Amino acid sequence: MPAFLQILGSLTGILTKAEAHCKARNIQPETLLGARLYPDMLPFTRQIQLVCDFAGKSCARLTQSEVPTTPDTEKSFDELKQRLGKTADYVKTFNPEQFDGAEAREVSFPAGPSNTMTLKGKQFLSNFAFPNFYFHAATAHGILRHNGVEIGKRDFLGVN
Repeated sequence: MPAFLQILGSLTGILTKAEAHCKARNIQPETLLGARLYPDMLPFTRQIQLVCDFAGKSCARLTQSEVPTTPDTEKSFDELKQRLGKTADYVKTFNPEQFDGAEAREVSFPAGPSNTMTLKGKQFLSNFAFPNFYFHAATAHGILRHNGVEIGKRDFLGVN
């Protein structure tokens, strides 16, 4: 899943810049790790965790593989980078043949705390997995930018 891998890699670069930003300006890392765009939104750390979840779990669901579970215990930039790296490594374990026919497969997934939804693979990927993946990635980028980290669209796309 090249789209997942591109953004997982770019977020690793963005985390490196955020960490350097904290060091250069004597900001406690927890300030950025817990930052939100608005009080009712999830904090930065949770945005990164969800990006990883959508990448890995979507690949598993589309290939009818066992869906991994990952505890959300990260509390530092390094731990978040490790999670991004492990997620990228996991995504790379899938080969293209595993996705053959995935567009027509029934994919069931949680939709809230007590509901399950089922869509065809193509709908799941284009209407649920990718939108959520990109939403959380863009929100993480926005949180850092809002807090003064010097990053832009090229950083988000991973082309720097």
